[in-house]
Amino acid sequence: MDSATKVELIKSFSEEILTEKELLELFETNPHPLAYDGFEPSGLAPIHFGLLRAVNLKKMLEAGCRFQLYLADYFGFINNKLGGNLENIKKGGEYFIEVWKSMGIDTDKVKTIWASEIMDKLGYWDKMLKISKKITIATATKSMTVAGRKQGETNYLAQLMYPAMQVTDIFDMDIDICQLGMEQRRAHVLAREIGPSYGWKKPVAVHHHILLGLQGAPQGVKTEESMMESKMSKSNPKSSIYMHNSTEEIMQKLASAYCPEKVAVGNPVLEYAKYIIFMEHDCLDIARPAKFGGNICFESYEELEKAFVAGKLHPMDLKNGVAIALDKMIEPSRKYFEKNSKAKKLLELMKSFQITR
Repeated sequence: MDSATKVELIKSFSEEILTEKELLELFETNPHPLAYDGFEPSGLAPIHFGLLRAVNLKKMLEAGCRFQLYLADYFGFINNKLGGNLENIKKGGEYFIEVWKSMGIDTDKVKTIWASEIMDKLGYWDKMLKISKKITIATATKSMTVAGRKQGETNYLAQLMYPAMQVTDIFDMDIDICQLGMEQRRAHVLAREIGPSYGWKKPVAVHHHILLGLQGAPQGVKTEESMMESKMSKSNPKSSIYMHNSTEEIMQKLASAYCPEKVAVGNPVLEYAKYIIFMEHDCLDIARPAKFGGNICFESYEELEKAFVAGKLHPMDLKNGVAIALDKMIEPSRKYFEKNSKAKKLLELMKSFQITR
């Protein structure tokens, strides 16, 4: 696969690349650059982790990237996830690994790194202090969206360190490509600005779309704070479809999802079709009674959205079709957690924890 084809493959799932030119140049000089995605282990896995990000990872591996899964246990501790209990957070990280295994990710090709391991050395904190000297308190406060927090919501000094720590991770792991969601954009821009001032390489940033929660975004997502409020959240069952939901639960959740007739903007049901289903499948089947036009297969997201906005596809028919498709995609994960004793124990443990935002 040549460099241009690799870039096109990554563009197929990205919402933004900083920058496409730099990504092409990177592949031309390094056919196997190091990429990473990072997570706070903080609860049951929703579909944006188990499906959307797993698809992204598969495409990164297909493009020849070496990939690191960064389990940000200390970040979860700072952010008071799972009650701020570090041992529980580590168990959450082990559970996340099992979720990716359940979706067919070859974990032998993905290196797992824990934040608590890389931070246990002086060199990390040397970089951290240097980076902190380039970030004002005002900038750190504005960047709290990388921690899933609104500006002004910070309660502890440690939380102000969060943006600088995330930037430090990038340089300490010697990352070429940061592959995370759009909510992490501020941290990556900081890394791209700060790196050259210390003679460190400037990372390429590949940002994917932030999946809307079931409540949708009736006014559209216009700011970072409104994006955070509208996104699917691990800690909010009302906003999320989880990898362990039953068929009945998925059908019920989609049935009550925000999906106004003829409206595409802020519509989570259409988003799930666009960013998950059509990323893996060439067709979305919609079952309908003959009196309403009969069964139909949409071969592209553009075709689906056009029909919906034109009023040729009823919201309930769309919801049912998306629910059935998502259920089929999740089914291998459910079976994996039923049959694998280690995974099953971790899932039961996660269900027993009090989930905190």
